[in-house]
Amino acid sequence: MLNRCFRLFQIVLFYLMLCWLGSMLLLGNIAALPLLLAPRPLRQPLVQWTISAICRCFLAGAQASGLMRLDLRALDRLNGRERMLLVPNHPSMIDAFLVLSRIPRAVCLMKASISSNLFLGAGAYLAGYVSNRYPEQMFRAAIRAVQQGSVLMIFPEGTRTTRQPVNDIGGSVALIAQKAEAPLQTIIITTNSPYLSKGWKIWRPPAFPLIYRAVPGKEFEAHGHRDETARHLQEYFEASIRLSIDPELRVG
Repeated sequence: MLNRCFRLFQIVLFYLMLCWLGSMLLLGNIAALPLLLAPRPLRQPLVQWTISAICRCFLAGAQASGLMRLDLRALDRLNGRERMLLVPNHPSMIDAFLVLSRIPRAVCLMKASISSNLFLGAGAYLAGYVSNRYPEQMFRAAIRAVQQGSVLMIFPEGTRTTRQPVNDIGGSVALIAQKAEAPLQTIIITTNSPYLSKGWKIWRPPAFPLIYRAVPGKEFEAHGHRDETARHLQEYFEASIRLSIDPELRVG
């Protein structure tokens, strides 16, 4: 009986925290709208920092309440870098929050549906995120962003992992890196839970605590044919990750 009551308490607290996250994102979008009148060099870093702060605040609250255990500190050493691509594996929907919470000046390549999302759309636009709605425009915008000094985050699997340890990696990320003449910095993400993995509905509660670890991996130069670079990334992820969703995962 006591265990059931504690489980119910965790679930209620978790969804209250998700509502809190949604409120922060919505209010942030509204507050950022006047920045449409500001020049891009001013507004984009400010909005990127705000998004990072919201992610970090939510994750800190989830960790303080015992709902999450996080090991993300190694990502801090990527701060201050410019002109590179971040390429994490993608076991769950929360992965972007993990990375952005520690690397404030990252620009994301995002799904087109995010552009019209009430909680994310305005902020993503003002932060200079790149939409994949039109592939040709996406490539040009992504290459331009990196050439101008941005750190661009792309999930090279294209979608959340459906086959352990990673899905097939296509050549798009290598093509962007080649054209932008920028390195590919891998990030290894592991979790103990399939929460918000492919097919997981957001109203389905997970088991707690949720554990996430994200660490920088090997850096690659995009030399040679793009398919060769993609193959190197594939081989590296498969050699470095036994299971991206590992129920035995523990963090100190």
